[in-house]
Amino acid sequence: MSELADTGSKATGGAPDPHYANRWLILAVIGVAQLTIFLDTTIVNIALPSAQADLGFADGDRQWVVVAYALAFGSLLLLGGRLVDLIGAKRSLMVSIVGFGITSVLGGAANGFAMLVTARALQGVFAALVAPAALSFLLTVFKDPKERVKAFGIYGALGSGGLTLGLLLGGALTDWLDWRWCLYVNVIFTAAVFVGALLTMQNRQAEHRPEKLDLPGTVTASVGLFCLAYGLSNADDGEWGGVDVWGYLLASGVLLIAFVLFELRSRNPLLPIRIVLDRNRGSAYLAMFLLGIGLFVQFLFLTYYLQLILEFSAIQSGLAFLPMIVGIAIGATTIPPVLEPKLGARILIPAGLVVAAVGSFWLSRLTTESSYAGGILVPAFIAGVGFGLVVSLGAAVATVGVQQEDAGAASALVNTVQQVGGSIGTALLSTLAITAADRFIEGKTPTPQLAAEASVESYTTAFFWGSVVFLAGAIVCGLMFDRFVTVQSDPEVGEPAAVPGV
Repeated sequence: MSELADTGSKATGGAPDPHYANRWLILAVIGVAQLTIFLDTTIVNIALPSAQADLGFADGDRQWVVVAYALAFGSLLLLGGRLVDLIGAKRSLMVSIVGFGITSVLGGAANGFAMLVTARALQGVFAALVAPAALSFLLTVFKDPKERVKAFGIYGALGSGGLTLGLLLGGALTDWLDWRWCLYVNVIFTAAVFVGALLTMQNRQAEHRPEKLDLPGTVTASVGLFCLAYGLSNADDGEWGGVDVWGYLLASGVLLIAFVLFELRSRNPLLPIRIVLDRNRGSAYLAMFLLGIGLFVQFLFLTYYLQLILEFSAIQSGLAFLPMIVGIAIGATTIPPVLEPKLGARILIPAGLVVAAVGSFWLSRLTTESSYAGGILVPAFIAGVGFGLVVSLGAAVATVGVQQEDAGAASALVNTVQQVGGSIGTALLSTLAITAADRFIEGKTPTPQLAAEASVESYTTAFFWGSVVFLAGAIVCGLMFDRFVTVQSDPEVGEPAAVPGV
């Protein structure tokens, strides 16, 4: 093991690092935590028809079962990151994972629409604390540069893979048991995380952590991100002229500008601006944001194509995403340790976006006559490789090297930009897709075949513009990086003093 790896077994001041010996077990624990919260982004999607039939809510209410989770998750992530810095990563993780499990049971036991949506929103609240707590541990536990690249790859693959696994698991549980098990199953994952954290982790806080929460920043960031996500979600039917869209987007712009101004003047900022001023780190955050735009849309429209055009069942649709999962795993865990030391993240992150663009563009060539083997399997795998590269190296460059007191905030921002990107991408590309379908059928005699062709036209339009976003992002990110940057040569995050506690 390298000299740097040897020093990784000691904390600041030469004291033994209590986490070093358990670092791979800790990675397993936080990996399951990451898998759980991202799995819940998609697992309920396939169960919605069954839940709707059981609870009797209207078609217009159906989207809120999904949106409630995403809104709470995305808008509260920055607050969650600062709470991690204040109270410590282990304490944050254990409290939030218990809360996530309890609210999952509440949702599974729902006796009506209101109870189900409330439970989903509360799940998002606790997920906003789980995500930065888990990633914060990853920053401080892995000191050996080669191990760090591998750890980030595994962590990123579990997060992105969780989105796909949610579709597969949601279909299986709905078909074989009941839709409620799509929520009850979280108890297994959360119990594993709680016990694992109890046995392997110590609560650790930075010596120079913030003294208190930044209240103005908390309010403006959380409400501003909520308004952004809510406004965009209201445009998912292609209508942008309503006050429920532009009104919320305008409010979001004002609040987020106010947030930046508050952060520049605050002594205890919710998001220290120094985190994003570094060009390499800013490039990584931009890459994660652009990845979110295309990644969420890939899952959404590819699921539609599989179920409505190829007539796959829920379980078959989930299994159809396995090539993408394999691609993500290879892109996140196999390629970076080999190529990152030689080429650096400056090359590999834009390259990942280019690979994702190739896969997305290939999917844009689908027709009503395409088969799964001939039209989806290979491009889904290719896109997955690109996703894996960006997720693993983007998260690493965006967080490794930040000051210890900023670890939680930097970790939260990784998930924040991806969630916001997903919200923006879903709204924008859905609008383009709906417009394409309307133009395709304009002036033609309605037939079942025409409806199918119009649907495919909408899906492929979304895939095409997704590829454009990825390609443009590759160019911009490549130009923004200011030097050869490699995760393995980045400075280490300062080790905090161990603090007794949960």
